[in-house]
Amino acid sequence: MNTQALTSSLSKTQVIFSGIAAVILTVGVARFSYTPLLPLMIKEAGLSSFAGGLLATLNYVGYLLGAIFVTRMKSSGFKFNTYRVLLVTALLSTLAMAWTQNLFVWGILRVIAGISSVAGMLLAAGLVFDWLRKNGFTPELGLHFSGLGLGIVLTGIATFLMKGHFTWDEQWEIFTFIGVLFFIPAWCWMPSPSESMLTKQESISPSRKWMASVIFAYFCAGFGYVISATFIVAILESIPGLTGKGSIIWILIGLAGIPATFVWDKISRTIGDTKALIFSYGLQVISILIPAITDALVPNIFAALIFGVTVSGIVSMMLSIVGRRFPGNSSAAMAKLTVSYGVSQIIAPTIAGMMAISGGYRNSLWLAGIMMLVGLISLTQLSKAD
Repeated sequence: MNTQALTSSLSKTQVIFSGIAAVILTVGVARFSYTPLLPLMIKEAGLSSFAGGLLATLNYVGYLLGAIFVTRMKSSGFKFNTYRVLLVTALLSTLAMAWTQNLFVWGILRVIAGISSVAGMLLAAGLVFDWLRKNGFTPELGLHFSGLGLGIVLTGIATFLMKGHFTWDEQWEIFTFIGVLFFIPAWCWMPSPSESMLTKQESISPSRKWMASVIFAYFCAGFGYVISATFIVAILESIPGLTGKGSIIWILIGLAGIPATFVWDKISRTIGDTKALIFSYGLQVISILIPAITDALVPNIFAALIFGVTVSGIVSMMLSIVGRRFPGNSSAAMAKLTVSYGVSQIIAPTIAGMMAISGGYRNSLWLAGIMMLVGLISLTQLSKAD
């Protein structure tokens, strides 16, 4: 098959959808499906809250390792081949979760799933961006990252529909089948890059203090995100009045996140990047602390919606801001953010799991809220450090 001929025949819609499909497969299915399945695995597979947090930590270890690996890639062709390999490992690691109850094996599989997720978050984003730029289109990575919200919605709806009909292991197998549906366009419609797709620009780097503030703020965002995202279904399921509604809440979070990148882009253009980030951090603090304060149904649904809106917005805005500040080497700058985000995602779930043993999930929420508040304070220093 002539890969270049196939690439040239692809439409803009096909290329963009291939990226979205890659995010849904590698992040939504291989990574996010663990969240709504966690309560069922605790109930049926003998998984403890601490072990659940440990597996989540190992998943983020994999994501961190994958991100570091990507920063060292030079050849665009090698990135493309790695992207395809990781699509396959995303499927296989999801399927294999159903075939064992060994905690050690589960841990290895979650690491593999974490590594695989960089195919959607980093490699696919770069491949789609370069293709759009080369072919005279305005890069639309907002559409690309809508795959995060779509992945949450997909896993939430699937878990809700399967509840009471399939065991935990059968649900992992069904998720694998769903993953195959997105594997096909992610494989077939992702354009093969050429070195000519890459362009060089002069980079005017901001101050070290500015970059340090951004990295630390993103570290705090990762901390707040991963505690809430990992345990939010289990947290809401444990609240009187929300028992049995965890999957619905997860779906609402995803629905809120789908248009969020476009909304935050507009807010950012209106009030400025830094103010938009501070606003999003403040909203996420509120969304994290509401379940820690009240058991009421309506406030917790409201909190879940705010959480869904802010998570994808923070990721999109942070990466965009740094990319614009480092036009000549944006991937390296984004990689630094990804590493800081990944480090926090390794530390946070284990701490949250240990806190859940002694005082329940609410202690973890307070910790997440405090870390987001610290990150917000760091953001206020950006204009001073610039």
